Amino acid sequence: MTQLDDSESPNSVATIGQMADLLDEALLLTDGSGVVLSANAAARQLFNDQIIGQLIFELIEDADFGKAFHKTALKRAELEIFYHPKSEIIRREFKLRLKRLGDGPIALLFLDMTRQKNLENVRRDFVANVSHELRSPLTSLAGFIETMLGSEVPDEAMRTRFLTIMDEEAKRMSRLIDDLLSLSRVEVDEHIVPDDQVKLLDVLLTVHDSLAGRAAERGMVIKLNDQRADKVSHPLMLGSFDEITEVFVNIIENAIKYGTANTQIDVRIFEVSANRLQIDVINHGEGIEQRHLSRLTERFYRVDKARSRQIGGTGLGLAIVKHIVNRHRGTLSVASSLNETTKFSVVLPLIHVKSKH
Repeated sequence: MTQLDDSESPNSVATIGQMADLLDEALLLTDGSGVVLSANAAARQLFNDQIIGQLIFELIEDADFGKAFHKTALKRAELEIFYHPKSEIIRREFKLRLKRLGDGPIALLFLDMTRQKNLENVRRDFVANVSHELRSPLTSLAGFIETMLGSEVPDEAMRTRFLTIMDEEAKRMSRLIDDLLSLSRVEVDEHIVPDDQVKLLDVLLTVHDSLAGRAAERGMVIKLNDQRADKVSHPLMLGSFDEITEVFVNIIENAIKYGTANTQIDVRIFEVSANRLQIDVINHGEGIEQRHLSRLTERFYRVDKARSRQIGGTGLGLAIVKHIVNRHRGTLSVASSLNETTKFSVVLPLIHVKSKH
């Protein structure tokens, strides 16, 4: 194997660059002063396509990195630091390895530790949440079981009542575990944008059809209102059809549960810009006090705990919505007027696919 004694030469750098494109990890080569000589596909995706010729210190503005780079350049040491890109919407964590290749370029290898870190956090939160939130229904179940085992239940009506409550508590635990698992899944991969093409109008029509019956039970109607200038085209985004469906099922279900009976739920669709679509879900009802709005997406946060549990809420729905929207690089906001309306607004990025004709 040829030694890289003159590996800053164009041929050597090009050869290493071709090999680096086989890696899933981002790999950069710079000269001793920090000018980027080569970047593989993963590195161009992490930074930008015009990275060649840029100064690495303009891309990574971090004091620890600067010290590690100069130490590697001068002493030919192999160093390892942690790096967090500041420009990322979702926090990502990399283990960055620096090594000088002989007398030639300096190699920077970015090992993405985000998923591993997320798994650690999710595992810790899952255990804490399960132990905290399951304690109440388990205690309730244990109490009823002890009562039924330890003494005669006076009549069949009392027995039926006890069994009904026990059934409700068991179902509540099942819903809670399902939601915790959903939240865990989306948190682990929140830094990865799904790459399927999703037609947003198809999502909204699917959600409308699946929830229309439930809305009708309360005398409510879900109305889709497409306010786009171009109503012929189908707005497309990169994402997961199932996850985006879950977002709007959750929001519209809440509008049905907490809205006033015999009212209309408005779903308005309009363009914020050529590359972003906004979907507003507006319901009429009691509204939400301003002090609660910023905390609605916190896990287990409930405006009215008793009412939420009475209608089957786990306190995790909007936390799941927030993480899915984040994963799709969108935004979620809430506005409410007491005794009037509550509006959930989701803004999602669009893609434009050129026609084959």
